[in-house]
Amino acid sequence: MINVLVTAKDGQLGQCFQSLVVKHPNILFVFKSSSDLDITNKAKVEDVFSEQSFDYCINCAAYTAVDKAEEATELADKVNHLGIQNIAEACKKFEVILIHISTDFVFDGEGTAPYLEDDITNPLGVYGKTKLAGEQVIAKTLQRYFIIRTSWLYSEYGHNFLKTMLRLANERDEIGVVGDQIGSPTYAMDLADATLQIIASRNTSYGIYHYSNEGVVSWYDFAKEIFRLSDSPIKLNKIETKDYPTPAVRPKYSIMNTEKISQLLDSKIPNWKSSLAIAMVNCIKSKS
Repeated sequence: MINVLVTAKDGQLGQCFQSLVVKHPNILFVFKSSSDLDITNKAKVEDVFSEQSFDYCINCAAYTAVDKAEEATELADKVNHLGIQNIAEACKKFEVILIHISTDFVFDGEGTAPYLEDDITNPLGVYGKTKLAGEQVIAKTLQRYFIIRTSWLYSEYGHNFLKTMLRLANERDEIGVVGDQIGSPTYAMDLADATLQIIASRNTSYGIYHYSNEGVVSWYDFAKEIFRLSDSPIKLNKIETKDYPTPAVRPKYSIMNTEKISQLLDSKIPNWKSSLAIAMVNCIKSKS
């Protein structure tokens, strides 16, 4: 039996891991909410790690409010950097393999080819900078770790672009969505499944990996497909980033090369359209 600790069980990714428990009878999961395990409290982190022997810790805990982070800089750093330091140090002390979820926001979006894992990082805002600091403290503290950078994460759980678009379709007749930022939407269930494949296989090829669904779209294209699948009559307008200013600057190019993790998993990563269709069905099921 493989013992796995999962943080932030109430977040969208944490809920995806919970839904996949039945597929992995050889893994014993311990799920902790942010109140059960406050990663910014070093003593509490050590208490949880000392409760039982864990083989892996999947860290889903993060401060993800990208725009709010521009003002709440101390809180973002406390969670995304110092909190990760607490997790990494506990993993070292208790000999636990860490799987940490990171982000495409560690890049500046000025690239013209899909980002490789060892490409130069240059985050534009507080969120990206604090997430990068978390990555760096893991690499400094541990030898056995997987850092998985992902992008445009969505699911039937929590707050995300998919659920926002479905809500707006019921509230408005017309909406504008940015068409000059491109990337790859990632179904959180696919990311969770890939993560558990790594654990189940006991793979020891540690390091940084990129995971997103296959295919390249703009936020406008993503919204268009959501409305098509939901048969929504809402009028969708393509707008530019300058027409929708936000406190945090978004990378205009968020495409990451996923060949490394595809080889690790020895499987093809699903296309974003097929995964979105599955997510839409699950959204409907969750409402019924």
